[in-house]
Amino acid sequence: MKKVNLGNFSFSGIEHGEIADLRTLDANDKHRILHAGVDVDSDAAAAVFMHMDQSTVHCKSRDPGLELLDFNVAMKRYDNLPEYAWKLIDRDKDEFTRNVAANTHGGYFIRTKPGVRIEKPVQSCLFLKADNAGQNVHNIVVVEEGSEVHIMTGCSTAHGSTHAAHLGITEFYVKKGGKLTFTMVHNWGENATVRPRSVGVVEEGGVFQSNYVLMNAVGTLQMYPAIYLNGRGAIARFNSVIVTPTGSHVDTGSRVIMNAPETRCEVIARTITTGGVNIARGHIAGHAVPCRGHLECKGLILGGGQMLAIPELDATVEGVDLSHEAAVGKIAQDEIEYLMARGMDEAEATSTIVRGFLNVDIMGLDGPLAKAIQEQVEQIDANAM
Repeated sequence: MKKVNLGNFSFSGIEHGEIADLRTLDANDKHRILHAGVDVDSDAAAAVFMHMDQSTVHCKSRDPGLELLDFNVAMKRYDNLPEYAWKLIDRDKDEFTRNVAANTHGGYFIRTKPGVRIEKPVQSCLFLKADNAGQNVHNIVVVEEGSEVHIMTGCSTAHGSTHAAHLGITEFYVKKGGKLTFTMVHNWGENATVRPRSVGVVEEGGVFQSNYVLMNAVGTLQMYPAIYLNGRGAIARFNSVIVTPTGSHVDTGSRVIMNAPETRCEVIARTITTGGVNIARGHIAGHAVPCRGHLECKGLILGGGQMLAIPELDATVEGVDLSHEAAVGKIAQDEIEYLMARGMDEAEATSTIVRGFLNVDIMGLDGPLAKAIQEQVEQIDANAM
């Protein structure tokens, strides 16, 4: 991973005032944000949050079953959030966590009420507009007992050439019988430095579902979210689709630690390099029985680049059921020939295989976001020809 010099970025003095109506944003900014999964022109959200550079500019809940606050506001209101803030992530883990702890610009605090199912998704956007800006955010999500929510987080720079650094801390708490679907779409740029640090804990009967999409260039990105299944019958699922163009250096993965009986997890990654470096990690640990976990990482190399798959299974008690499948290579010639035998030419066959490989239907995305992602998939198709 490339060495990061945080001194190259400004972590102070780049603030913005409140934006009461996000529909007034510049058209180019809205386009970039849409490709990060957030449609500011839509009213179909239970709550909307936006952090621009080093300040929260919009924070509003539209559902009485959901509390949404700026992180710093929540810290003041709830006496530094002693149950949640910095409980899952060590402030001194690395230089990035230390930087956020010393100067937290904001972030979101989301908490559901017990037993409430939030029908509409929560939209949040972490946006870097100024050149050479450094952004420190801390997010906390609390899904109370028996409640359910879907959070759609989009992270983006204002344009693809923006020099910027995003440092993000996220702590997830899924209480007994709760369900959290967390969808994150990244739309950075060739000069962005991105260092998220995320950890979550799931209690008895809880479900954590993570969807991650990265289809555009990023300078350097490194993240390895971890979920601890600490309650009987807890479930975690990770699905990711990642594309690394030339110049991008991406080191990502997912970890699940099953500490209770009858827990289950699934980690599935689809990765493509079209010239960049792509490191795909996966780690499943089973420390209780019965438990079952499956790790799957498949990668395609289209037009050069480097791909490294690192699957890890860790069993410490007799009787755990863990499996993994990893494959890296090019599109199989027999798959192309199979489709050509059914009437497609070679370009059409290749495009069909790529689109199928990058299928995000399992994530349940729809509307303008699904259309935006499809446009990006089609662009990748064109570059693969």
